[in-house]
Amino acid sequence: MKIKVIGLIGGSGLYEPSFFGKAIQKTVKTPFGSPSDKLWIGEFENARIVFIPRHGRKHSIPANRVNHEANLWALKKEKVTHIMTTSSSGSLRKDIRPGYFVVPDDFLCFWNIPTVRKDVHHPTPSLDTELRSTLIKAAKKLGIKTVAKGTYIQTMGPRLETKAEIRFFKNFGDILGMTMASEATIACELGIKYASLCSVDNYCNGIVPISLTYQQIVRQQKENSVMIASIIKTTMEMLV
Repeated sequence: MKIKVIGLIGGSGLYEPSFFGKAIQKTVKTPFGSPSDKLWIGEFENARIVFIPRHGRKHSIPANRVNHEANLWALKKEKVTHIMTTSSSGSLRKDIRPGYFVVPDDFLCFWNIPTVRKDVHHPTPSLDTELRSTLIKAAKKLGIKTVAKGTYIQTMGPRLETKAEIRFFKNFGDILGMTMASEATIACELGIKYASLCSVDNYCNGIVPISLTYQQIVRQQKENSVMIASIIKTTMEMLV
């Protein structure tokens, strides 16, 4: 699969595209307001890469305030046909440990999902099989523990979930985060293929006896960040 224009949305742990060289920064306006930050546009081998940090370069935008509509619209405006993202997640299963990665094949959200459509339109959201497969192959090539499928549950944020909420969610999903379902749905509306690499940065509240704190999550995110960059770079090499 050879792709000419790839969009990359960096989550916690990926704030700039260090794996490609010279890049320009571009301010983009959309009908939905401003994206999270300027776009980084550069070349990687034979492809054009358009990168945006989901939470801003300084991680100043909490999950509940990310303008997904503007972010995805900006990538579409730059003629992106495929989007890969990195997402921080919590594990709903004891066997999916912090330090692992998951490439979801489905997602679930109980709350309103943003949309860029104003007409009567009922797309069926999906995650792209080929992109997912390439992410999985890249991680395995690097020897990084990666779960090849799973259901991602999206919550509202920015707070973490209660133990009661986690007891409910673990009946339906494998990992939990605050952003991917929104992005994947809008990508479907815009006709862009989408897949996500989810780093498992913690057990969800109550899955294990140890109390969950945000500081623990940040520490694991830093540990996972090197592997995230390696997987994405290797995936790019396979795609272009």
